[in-house]
Amino acid sequence: MKLHSKILLGLALGAGAGIAVNLGAADAPWVAWINRYLTGPAGQVFLRLLFMVVIPLVFATLSLGVAGLGDLRNLGRVGAKTLVYFLVSTALAAALGLVMVNLTRPGEGLPPETVERLQALYAGQAQERFSSSGAGEFGIDTFVQIVPRNPVRAAADMQMLSLIFFSIVFGVALALIPSERAAPMLRLLESLAEAVTKIIELAMRLAPYGVFALIFVVTSTFGWGLLKQLALYVVVVLAGLAIHAAVTLSLLVRTLAGLSPARFWSNIREVVITAFSTSSSNATLPTTLLVAERNLRVPAKIGGFVLPLGATMNMNGTALFEGVTVLFVAQVFGIELTLAKQALVIVLSVLTAIGTAGVPGGSIPLLMMMATSVGVPGEGIAIILGVDRILDMTRTIPNVAGDLTAACVVARSEGLWDPRAVEAEPGTEAFPKKPLDESPGASYEPPEL
Repeated sequence: MKLHSKILLGLALGAGAGIAVNLGAADAPWVAWINRYLTGPAGQVFLRLLFMVVIPLVFATLSLGVAGLGDLRNLGRVGAKTLVYFLVSTALAAALGLVMVNLTRPGEGLPPETVERLQALYAGQAQERFSSSGAGEFGIDTFVQIVPRNPVRAAADMQMLSLIFFSIVFGVALALIPSERAAPMLRLLESLAEAVTKIIELAMRLAPYGVFALIFVVTSTFGWGLLKQLALYVVVVLAGLAIHAAVTLSLLVRTLAGLSPARFWSNIREVVITAFSTSSSNATLPTTLLVAERNLRVPAKIGGFVLPLGATMNMNGTALFEGVTVLFVAQVFGIELTLAKQALVIVLSVLTAIGTAGVPGGSIPLLMMMATSVGVPGEGIAIILGVDRILDMTRTIPNVAGDLTAACVVARSEGLWDPRAVEAEPGTEAFPKKPLDESPGASYEPPEL
């Protein structure tokens, strides 16, 4: 059985068992004993495994992503345009998610006594972590504290903005020093990122059991009402991802790249299929590079720069998902986030999307820390873990599609790409089949999907 099937099975079994217990013996002492000594600790161990990798994951992946830009003094227009497009499109996605969750408010509607019990279960842990971070109300002090006095202390206290700032500065410094001196540190960061990714993979092998334990604790305590709210949350996330892909990205393709959205989506369907099936921007990257040059006619020197960078730094779907999830959990717990804190959620969504590993489940550790940073119980993210797999598969589509729109926009702005070549049918004189290998006798073989 596939891992995602096991996770969904764990969700179904845990929810079913928890609801049955809630209906038949909600106040029985043995239920409290099971949650106190069995399912509760098992779920917390799984969550702690994810929290454990947050600091090295953010530092390694974000520093590598920035350092991968190369010599910042010589990147010039292409690098600046790419980064601006990434930031703008990701911010639009995060803002769209927040608008939708504020309009629909999927986390509201729980009885007051259920909200109080949720706060008693989770909020104390989150408040302790929030207080230890030294964070206060959002304001001018927030911007001052972004610059850490001691990056090691900032990492130990899980001060997220400070950690992200130091990681970006460290990556910039690696890009500016001579390559032969930066190479050892880059190799170290690459090894660290790979090791952390492997830890996440190992932790996710425990996900079916962790999800069972977590959802059993929740449903045995709070019953069916919380699951109904979870279904509304899934609908909001999927609708937001669909709107961002069909409207926002399509408008960017039409206005900035001059390409028909229908033609764009038709030509990248191989990428869409691969992204959905793998749930990984990194695993999709070979197909993305190939389709960009073959179907979209993007020059290799543009695609080769923009697309690998986008697989690390441009996560439109992830930013939308993170914003919706933080506000949903806040609504479930009855926590009202001010406009200033919601603005901070957008900023954090963009920055954590840059630091998210392009692998299945890579956003969950960062999401928990992001929630804690704005005073929302990070442990409350456990509520959505069971449905994260289908959301992960879906949000990977706008992630990789956003990379391809960026490649088209940057190439056109540099005068190296003409959308009229893409509008022609493949195989015609205006759109000849061009092999990736231009050496004599080279031929193109499409990837097996």
